[in-house]
Amino acid sequence: MVQYTVRRILLAIPVLFAVLLVTFVLARSIPGDPCKAILGEKATQETCELFIRNHGLDKPISTQFFIFLSGLARGDLGESIRFSRPVTLILAERLPMTIELGVSAMFLAVLIGVPVGIIAAVRRNSFADVIVMIGANMGISIPVFFLGLLLVYLFAVILKDTPFVLPPSGRLSAGVVPTPFYELWEWQAEPDSFRFLLYEFIANHFIFNALITGDWEVFWNALKHLTLPAIALSTIPTAIIARMTRSSMLEVLGLDFVRTAKAKGMPQRLVILKHAFRNALLPVVTIVGLQLGSILGGAVLTETIFGLAGVGRSVVEATFARDFPVLQGFVIVVAFIYVFFNLVVDLSYALLDPRIRLE
Repeated sequence: MVQYTVRRILLAIPVLFAVLLVTFVLARSIPGDPCKAILGEKATQETCELFIRNHGLDKPISTQFFIFLSGLARGDLGESIRFSRPVTLILAERLPMTIELGVSAMFLAVLIGVPVGIIAAVRRNSFADVIVMIGANMGISIPVFFLGLLLVYLFAVILKDTPFVLPPSGRLSAGVVPTPFYELWEWQAEPDSFRFLLYEFIANHFIFNALITGDWEVFWNALKHLTLPAIALSTIPTAIIARMTRSSMLEVLGLDFVRTAKAKGMPQRLVILKHAFRNALLPVVTIVGLQLGSILGGAVLTETIFGLAGVGRSVVEATFARDFPVLQGFVIVVAFIYVFFNLVVDLSYALLDPRIRLE
């Protein structure tokens, strides 16, 4: 297991390098002038020359790439051209929102998709199976932006005078200000230090920060704001997980050992959960891992519709603004997260199925 893990980590390095190289080259191939995109069309030629020189954009691409790699090796992702702030600090502020949204959406997808997939497989060709398959097809077919707007209209407009009203945008209501745990506990850290970035990263998980500080007003407010975007983002993963669970369960339910367990008089509940479901888990775990990686890196439409400043929206804004350091930093972090979840899924195979040996 240790050798397999080390080998997979070493193999991930060229993958991350290739992602970074492609992103670096494509970002600088985007038509347009970074100076005009950030300073505006009225910027003079002298101002733009000074701007490009100050940010090192006058150097050859190979030199810029080497400088970025040197900083990356030290844990420095550079400084945002647009905000004049370290990319690591922007990442510590934006990534927690995407993690909260992605984990919440995947929690709903697994919570709904796995049980309905099992029910559809056990009751194959029944009314329940037909309803599940129709719902799964609709979940995959409905665009996220349309569903998001529909949810906003339903819960924020039509139901605004009922107890079921939910906020249409943002992470917190006006006037609700979370207290970072490190300020409440009087923990000190030097600005721009790793400890400070870690504190900011944890504190910007509003729900987790509210839990550890006992601030229930912020907790419930953040949870209500997260509900609609999590539902919108979870529809496609829910449909995919339900279909994969159904397909995998149908395959296992037809095997000899399941029929033997039924013939011996074992209760159906134990046959389904202990024998069939455990052996059908591998494809389900694979698709859950891949969907979670995709969600954390691609929730652009959801974040835009609900006014959430997360990773996906930040990458789009950085692309339009030609803010190369932010774009590069965010893409490499998203790629790392995706590779990490793939590794976790692969390592979980040996735990879920003892017949598999990772060699």
